[in-house]
This record gives sequence, structure tokens and C-alpha cells, in this order.
Amino acid sequence: MTAVLGGCGLGGDSGEVTLKLVAADYGDSKDNSSQNYWNDLVKSYEAKNPDVHVEVDVYSWNDVDRKVREMVDAGEAPDMAQIGAYSDYADKDLLYAADDVLSIPVQAGFVSQLAGAGQVNGVQYGLPFAASTRVLFYNKTLFAEAGVTPPKSWDDLADAAEALDAKGVKYPYALPLGAEEAQAETMQWMLSGGGGYTDDLGTYSVDSPQNVTTFTWLRDELVAKGLTGPVAPGKLNRADAFAAFAGGDVGMLNGHPSLMKMASDKGVKYGMVTTPGADGESQNTLGVSDWMTAFKKNGHQEEIGDFLDFVYSDENVLDFSRRYDLLPVTTSASQAMSTAAEDEDLKPFLDELLLSELYPVGKTSWASVSADVKKRIGQAVAPGGSPQEVLTQIQATAMRVGSAE
Repeated sequence: MTAVLGGCGLGGDSGEVTLKLVAADYGDSKDNSSQNYWNDLVKSYEAKNPDVHVEVDVYSWNDVDRKVREMVDAGEAPDMAQIGAYSDYADKDLLYAADDVLSIPVQAGFVSQLAGAGQVNGVQYGLPFAASTRVLFYNKTLFAEAGVTPPKSWDDLADAAEALDAKGVKYPYALPLGAEEAQAETMQWMLSGGGGYTDDLGTYSVDSPQNVTTFTWLRDELVAKGLTGPVAPGKLNRADAFAAFAGGDVGMLNGHPSLMKMASDKGVKYGMVTTPGADGESQNTLGVSDWMTAFKKNGHQEEIGDFLDFVYSDENVLDFSRRYDLLPVTTSASQAMSTAAEDEDLKPFLDELLLSELYPVGKTSWASVSADVKKRIGQAVAPGGSPQEVLTQIQATAMRVGSAE
């Protein structure tokens, strides 16, 4: 179907068209920059569609969302932006809906959890582009030396952390609640305790009894007992925690697929298990997606749609996912990856994707709530800190900024 639609009528009456795409960089060096991926993809696309040119500018994750915001504010929105959030642009009616640009097979092919998270008021504006989930990584060597097995419950985790601590492990459990990505570690723990940022109706429930219980347990059973390492959780960023794991200084931590390569490159023997929950393996895990958006500003609806149909072909989705150890966002590519021997390492994350819950990114308030989590959540587990008080403060922020939705 996509092949039949490809190039259909593009550039006919209006001559040549140039599409502008701003994208995030998933690489960690010039050699594996996402610019290389897009250059290859665009070359292939333009060979089949000579009247359509695609210019791609790639920025680091530190800059890309701000860059797109500045372009939009200046009245110079790109045709497409592959970024971390979409709902505020959708709220201002700046985006094409998925219905407006994608062919039916492509739109129907997204993994259901991801497609649902891309909706605002039942209309999909965020097109999932890359996904990941979280599992518990553990250092096999340190676990063997401490005589412990991978944990299934919180009690198991605490027992293992104590044994690792007794062996002098620097970070028995690394708990990164620092500003870089505190919202992820926070949600992972909320889910493992039967809570989350929102309730079943989608209403913010940050200070729910389940969440208060979870962070009280973290404060009393891990942090207060010195089992989270020499850096206070509120000061520990994810990148530093991952680096410490790759350096052999961490017994266990929650991680996503990119940690596999980091650890392997440093010779760390690691294992991965489902995140422990309050009474056994957690029934839910954190899913994360980044988003492709299509802006109305330049009026290139048909050309954008044709190009995005090409972007979301199985070949290109799998190529991107494999280059950067990420999960495919389409069902067909996920099925292909789940049975391919070359992708065996990613299978634990693929299995978790169908059980995952994503941030409430469809809420325009989420950016403010996430920022407040990053600012405050470390205080909830600090010695003498009050989880109830901190979570209530974040809930108040959520209710205030969410009242207009």
C-alpha cells in the first residue's frame, strides 16, 4: 500500500518542494550521529522522488526542543520535528493530525500503547518515533561475590543491596533522582508500587497512598541505610549512574537498552530482570517514546505524508532501532525484531513494551509537572524528608497547571 502511494502526485503542479526536518541526535559521537542515518534515508527517498528535497538538521537532546520552540516562536516552524514532546503544539493547532498525513496502513501500524500516548482529546498528533522500556540491570560479578540472586520483590532488592554493601560495593542500588531524568526513575518506582502519575481516569494522582508508601519505603529501606551510594539520590543523574554501572561500581539499577553497550564496552558482565515490585515482579514498567510532529505552517501536507510513510517503512524503522539500541514503534517491525537472532539482546525490552505505561504526554501540563518532579523528588527520600509533603507539593503543581486542560 505504501509503495503504491509513494510519490503519488508529488511536485506535480507546484514544481520542486523542499521539506525541512529538525531531528534529535541519538548518537554519542560524530561517527554514529543521527545525521548519518537521516542522510542515508533522505538520499534513498530523493532517488525515488526527485521533485521533493528534504533538509535535515540534527541537534543534541540538550538543544533540539529549545531550537524547535525558537523556530516556531519566530514564525519559521519546520515541516517536521522529531522531538521530546508534542502536546503544546497540538493544543495551539499548529500540527497536522496523523489522519492528515499518514496512509491508513502506516497509521494503523503503530504499537497501540505508543499510538494512544500520542493523542490529545482522542486525536493523534504525536507520531511515535523511537521507544524504550526499563528493566533492572545487575552486575553478575558483584552479585556472585555477595552470594545473592536477582531480586523479584522490593524485599529481595533490599536484601541484595545490604549484601552488596557488606562487600564494599560503592552503589548497591543506584537511585538517580537528579534533575537529568528524575521523572523516569520516579515513575518506574511508582509503577512498581501499584501507583503512577495518574489514576485510571487519567487524573493526576501524584500523592496517592500507593506513591507515598513507595517513596517512604525508598527513604527508610534504601537511602537511610546507606544502600544508594555516596551521592544523594537527588544529586545523582542518570548519565552518572549509568557510567558508574559501566565502571563496575553499581550492583543494580533501572536501565534502558543503551546501557547494554556501555556495560559491554567496559567488560561488565550484566544480567537483566523485570523490575521488582512491592510483592513480586512489577506488573507494569515505564515506556518512553520520542515523537515525530508535522507542522501546518508551510502547507506541505501531501509531501510530508509521503515522506513520513517512507520513514515508517519496516526497513527504515528497523535500521534506526538497531543503530541506536531502541525499540521499533510499529507492530510489524517489533515482530520482526522479536524473532531475529541479531536482536536477541533487545527481547527483554520488547517483551516489556506491551506492558508499559508512558508519561501522560498528551497533557499540555506534563512539561511543568515533569519539571517540578525533577526539582523536588530527591527531597522525598532524603533523611528526614517527608514523601507525603513532597508528593503533595507536586500534586498541587499538577492540579494548578492542569486546571486549564
